Amino acid sequence: MFDIDWFKFENRDLDFPFYKKNPYLPKWGWIVLFFCICLGFLFQLVEASDFSRMVKALVLGFFGCCIMIVPILYFLKWDYKAIFQKPSLRDIALAFGLFVGYLIYALCIGYVLDMIHISSPVLVNESTTTIFSIPPLIFSLMGEEIIKFVPFMFFLRILYKYTDNRKLSVIASMLLVMAFFAFLHSFEPKYFLFAFCVQGLGSIFEFIGYIKTKNLLISYITHLCTDVFIYMLIILGVA
Repeated sequence: MFDIDWFKFENRDLDFPFYKKNPYLPKWGWIVLFFCICLGFLFQLVEASDFSRMVKALVLGFFGCCIMIVPILYFLKWDYKAIFQKPSLRDIALAFGLFVGYLIYALCIGYVLDMIHISSPVLVNESTTTIFSIPPLIFSLMGEEIIKFVPFMFFLRILYKYTDNRKLSVIASMLLVMAFFAFLHSFEPKYFLFAFCVQGLGSIFEFIGYIKTKNLLISYITHLCTDVFIYMLIILGVA
């Protein structure tokens, strides 16, 4: 593979799994992965507003994550380091830096969208959000990272197969997943543009963390910091 196929900021000691048959994932394997992320997602829909619902959300969130992650590890021949590695201090600093970057981006783009009267969906019910709503994020946000990871690998596999251009395939796959992620955050068509700009394109910060390190824990830390920060603002009555 020529250097031009890699982004300059990438860690070249690791590569994305599956897209170059590394390892090979059969068609039925993709079907299994997509089925499992849909099933795992359903396990994570419980909202926690008190202790009992928090416990329920934690248990279901844990099983939801297992349903998503175990099949991936199976097709990776249990090589967990293909998607998870122990983060270095530099990696953790990167995740926090990307979190700050997203906050600045979201504030700026949100202000612009508000100026041109683009509707914003209500993603968090402020009246039911409490301190008990935060612990379930530990599993639900890992679930969201997996929900982005599987389609990203799928599109990357298809596009690379027909273009033999890694960099172009990564960019196109990322944009497709951004649109998909925005769809998950827009319950009505009128909210899609806002969701695409804020949650969709905003996920570039999580993608940068993953593409650079090939470690889902880095994008997960960025995502977790973002949502915990937002929830804390709501709980404290600042948002």
